[in-house]
Amino acid sequence: MTKSPAHSRPLSKSIPGPAHLRYYEAHRLVAWQPHGVLDDRLLDAIATWLVVIEKVSLPFKRFVDLSRLTSVAVQTRHVFKFARRRAREFAGVGHVKAALFCDEWVGFGIARLYESLMENTLIEARAFRDRAAAAEWLVVPVDILSLADEPASHI
Repeated sequence: MTKSPAHSRPLSKSIPGPAHLRYYEAHRLVAWQPHGVLDDRLLDAIATWLVVIEKVSLPFKRFVDLSRLTSVAVQTRHVFKFARRRAREFAGVGHVKAALFCDEWVGFGIARLYESLMENTLIEARAFRDRAAAAEWLVVPVDILSLADEPASHI
């Protein structure tokens, strides 16, 4: 049996939590690419997951790719509530970077709103319409942010 080349190994691994989460260990990056409808319930699920994982994990960079959303049904006041909760419950000891990407105007608008709400907190959020700019800001290879690799199982 021949060994497969190193470049064919998964770059990420799936991690427990809301659907479409993956972890890139080499870059200390957690990526989330929600699919379908972004609603208050889904936003609450990721907030709850983040609170738990931040208590048991070393700090990590975050990349949220909103490009696979089919619609946004989140209430504006819920985004404010989510941001306040994240700032209040963030368990990190220092700043973390959170890049939010969407090339569609509604998703990008939600990302910009979150970016402005997180100003002056330990979560440095920034909205992007360009993956290359997000990769540069996060200091990761741009191909990582395509989220195209098949993640290894977390088990």
